[in-house]
Amino acid sequence: MLVLEDFPSYRTIEDMNSDRRDFLKQSLLAGAALAIKPSDLFSQATTTISNNMELRFYPYTLELKHTFTIATSSRTTTPTMMVEVERDGIIGYGEASMPPYLGESQETAKVFLSKVNLKRYELFFSLEVILKDIDAIAMGNHAAKAAVDIALHDWIGKKMGYAWYQIWGLTPDKTPVTSFTIGIDTKEVVRTKVKEADIYKVLKVKLGRENDKEMIETIREVTDKPIRVDVNQGWKDKTQALNMIEWLATKGIEFVEQPMPKDQIDDLVWLKEKSPLPIVGDESITRLSDVRNAYGVYDGVNVKLMKCTGMREAHKMITLAKALEMKVMLGCMTETSCAISAATQLSPMADWVDLDGAVLIKNDLFKGATIVDGKMVMPKGPGIGVTKI
Repeated sequence: MLVLEDFPSYRTIEDMNSDRRDFLKQSLLAGAALAIKPSDLFSQATTTISNNMELRFYPYTLELKHTFTIATSSRTTTPTMMVEVERDGIIGYGEASMPPYLGESQETAKVFLSKVNLKRYELFFSLEVILKDIDAIAMGNHAAKAAVDIALHDWIGKKMGYAWYQIWGLTPDKTPVTSFTIGIDTKEVVRTKVKEADIYKVLKVKLGRENDKEMIETIREVTDKPIRVDVNQGWKDKTQALNMIEWLATKGIEFVEQPMPKDQIDDLVWLKEKSPLPIVGDESITRLSDVRNAYGVYDGVNVKLMKCTGMREAHKMITLAKALEMKVMLGCMTETSCAISAATQLSPMADWVDLDGAVLIKNDLFKGATIVDGKMVMPKGPGIGVTKI
């Protein structure tokens, strides 16, 4: 929540009035964050645009520090589309990270973003209306939609002079520790990655191939840090999955992400009931409706901005999951510090975070959220808190 500083000694009546105005401004925002939905706050805004909100976008390819291998694919780069919205000399930044397995590309993003017209809106704070219209332009295109969502959130936050964690009434020092992701690889490379992750308190390990036990045993030769595993739907048989989870439970594993294909619902329910470790849905979770469908199937959900169309829907998904008494993990793709900083604004709401996407790349474009002693540190500044390098 917002923290109001103690007032200083007043030298003049003008000083007192100035501080009183600042107090009322901050009190209004704090009350809005705690008492009403963000949509209510923005729908009541009266400031209008003069039809000159500009939208720009350009392709950018992220270069990974290591080949990134999961159960279903490998890659050394990730295509993105960077988005900017500008008005009144303020630029809001957004990003669409599009790993090929999700079905989006720089070309599809270009086609979609070319159809977005922000100049038609009179109320630039009306995110509920604007983002609903953008969502209706075409099916899918979740990352492209997220890029616009993030850019608008950044612009609005900068216009208001507040970061989004403040607008949402969140406490910045409650950001969780983030895991560091280790993809499927050879023993030698895995050992190297573990050593590179020295500052991290928790590791996230990709499984789902024939060397699953070797991966865990190799890491345990080097460190006893807690491990979270992500199978990416790699196990097809429920009995095999249960046997693996029972073995993992003896190796200091915290939970298992998406152990089986998302369409094997009955098997996943069976597995959840018998598993000694929490089961978290990943590929099963895209949009808000998926959270309710996950109830009873998973112990928790992994929310990612690139899959759910951005910050606004992510906030709704986390709120619903908490109401259903489900655990929440806030995840990412390989991304620049732009999208990572956007997700970090939401991180105090999460039980677990996996927001190491920017440290896995060699060519970041932004400065923003950082990781200190394995913990996410909220960026300074309004909006999502990023500056372009």
